[in-house]
Amino acid sequence: MYENVEVVKIPKERTGILIGTHGEVRKKLESDLGVELEIDSEGEVNIYSTDEQKDPLALWKARDIVKAIGRGFNPEKALKLVSDEYAFEVIDISEYGNSDKAIQRLKGRIIGSSGKSRRYVEELTSTHISVYGKTVSIIGEIETAKIAKDAIEMLLRGTSHSKMYKFLERHRQDVKRSELRLWK
Repeated sequence: MYENVEVVKIPKERTGILIGTHGEVRKKLESDLGVELEIDSEGEVNIYSTDEQKDPLALWKARDIVKAIGRGFNPEKALKLVSDEYAFEVIDISEYGNSDKAIQRLKGRIIGSSGKSRRYVEELTSTHISVYGKTVSIIGEIETAKIAKDAIEMLLRGTSHSKMYKFLERHRQDVKRSELRLWK
């Protein structure tokens, strides 16, 4: 029946968001990528390839979109991953501190006071960042998602916020220069 399948487990409380009102999110994902989703009440999602699938990477893209919604992104942001220009990165915070207290402290460093630190990284890299559970997830264009990931990993390793901000501003200039070269 189905040739290829990807299985993803997401938190139960996120399955309703993946399905959407009247199944809108699920239907959009299925029609955009030509895949079929089977979602159970425990959060297990089976993603099947179908004959309507045009993109050879559709199964992987659907997997990343499902994971992104499971990691706290709203469907509108997660569906950007349909494009080949966008990447999805996940950082496991527990690799940098394994106690609940250490994870909370690290999440606080990433988010910052009133969300200021996370917002600043998002603005300088034009990415979307979600801190959910024991992970930090990033959606953005391939190059800028990598820069955002590097910046967040700097914070997780204990680098000061000011050094991380300087790193971002330096890379922002590099990205702008490469964009200018593309337009010439």
